[in-house]
Amino acid sequence: MTTKRRVQQQPAYILHHRPFRDTSQLLDVISRDHGKLALVARGSRAARSRLRGLLRPFLPLRLSWVISSDLGTLTGAEIDDAPLTLTGDVLLSGYYLNELLLNFLHRHDPQPHIFAAYQHAVTELCGTADPAPGLRGFEIEMLRLLGYALNLEFEASTHESLDPDEFYEYRVEQGPVRVARQHGSMVFAGSTLQGIHQKRFDDPAIQRAAGRLLREVITYHLGGKELKSRKVLLDLRRRIHAEAC
Repeated sequence: MTTKRRVQQQPAYILHHRPFRDTSQLLDVISRDHGKLALVARGSRAARSRLRGLLRPFLPLRLSWVISSDLGTLTGAEIDDAPLTLTGDVLLSGYYLNELLLNFLHRHDPQPHIFAAYQHAVTELCGTADPAPGLRGFEIEMLRLLGYALNLEFEASTHESLDPDEFYEYRVEQGPVRVARQHGSMVFAGSTLQGIHQKRFDDPAIQRAAGRLLREVITYHLGGKELKSRKVLLDLRRRIHAEAC
């Protein structure tokens, strides 16, 4: 006999939602104490549903559900804090955060520290003109919490501190390896890797280098999979840059 488990008033965010049958939705959720999970929100798209418009990304919620297998059933939802408004590039950046969690997290694996980092990142996105520093910080922290921490301090083979005047190729499974050349998709000055470690993303050059490094590292850990939201964001920025020129 399968035992049903009830969860009440759990802090959570909707990562993704899609229609299910006539008036229901399937929700991908990240919760503080229960990790990522999938829930059915029965009747939530009905015209008179009290949940209509409430079950959307970036809205801080308290969710209740009952679950007896891999798929649970939503039993309640209410707003937990002031709604956040994300638009334009910032909205796309928020969807990128969601896609990261959807791809990296396993269902029913509690990750309260990642939940807290996500909550901070989404709040930080609200009202910012430049989402990139927050995104880079979240990527670095998420990788660390999942056991994929970047080595940005020591040369991989000698374990010596990075020399700011030398160049290093960053190899995902090893870390920085000193090289004679200065160019390459994963070649960085020691000073640049140190800047990424210090999160000096107010420096445009450090910010760009961090984006280049983290894109390759994340793609590696996803087995080469390209994230749709990142592609849309990059295409949009290229189009805006082309029009400006």
